[in-house]
Amino acid sequence: MADTPTDTGMNRTGIATSPFDSKKTVQGARDANTMTMPPMDGEALMGERAMWAREAEPVGSVPPPATVKGFVKTLVERIQGHKPTVMIDKLGQRFAYERTGVRLYEALIAKFDAAEIHVGGPTRAELLEIRNDEHEHMMIVREAIMQLGADPTAMTPGADVMGVASIGWVQVLSDPRTTFSQCLDVMQAVEDADVDGWLLLIDMAESLGLDDLETKFRQAQLTEQEHAQKVRLWLRGNIMGQLGTDSTPERPRVA
Repeated sequence: MADTPTDTGMNRTGIATSPFDSKKTVQGARDANTMTMPPMDGEALMGERAMWAREAEPVGSVPPPATVKGFVKTLVERIQGHKPTVMIDKLGQRFAYERTGVRLYEALIAKFDAAEIHVGGPTRAELLEIRNDEHEHMMIVREAIMQLGADPTAMTPGADVMGVASIGWVQVLSDPRTTFSQCLDVMQAVEDADVDGWLLLIDMAESLGLDDLETKFRQAQLTEQEHAQKVRLWLRGNIMGQLGTDSTPERPRVA
């Protein structure tokens, strides 16, 4: 068994590991496709998917305002030609995203404790600081939802979809076999998407004239930009160290 994922080991997933059997496998696939299976109709499959998409019910709905004050504000906004339920749905999605971010960084800290961190990687204190930032952002969104008279514990459609989409991230970081570097790879994608999510909320708050929320969202977005840059540098440092091109002598690798 290899000591690290980038060591050469008994990986037999490629077809080139057995040239003789690979020829039979390829021929078998050809025979099955021409003799026992009908040809695949890609256009028909796309049409079927489109039909189901048109007829399916939505993932969920935005619940009515939890307070009379919120209901009045919502009603006023609707009269003015806006639909604040869109904002509430995206806030619910951002709330779910930031909550997941807290859990992901807690899992990343556990990976850090088990790994050999080389020069250029993060410190535990830096990871904990980002974890705390994510929690602070979660609370900012919670307060924004309540300010609009909505219930932060409600699962909006956007929150539901985000929860499903983030399952893969959670699985990678909680898998004992994954390495710190592999988890940083995931976190880079998470942070980049986080930055874009805040940018959308900024635009929505600005369009609705919610100046106080816009200010808070802008600060959160700037902090997330810093997170994304740090993770990008940590990942690069880890990978370049494993590649062996770093000029620092005897630099330990990250397992």
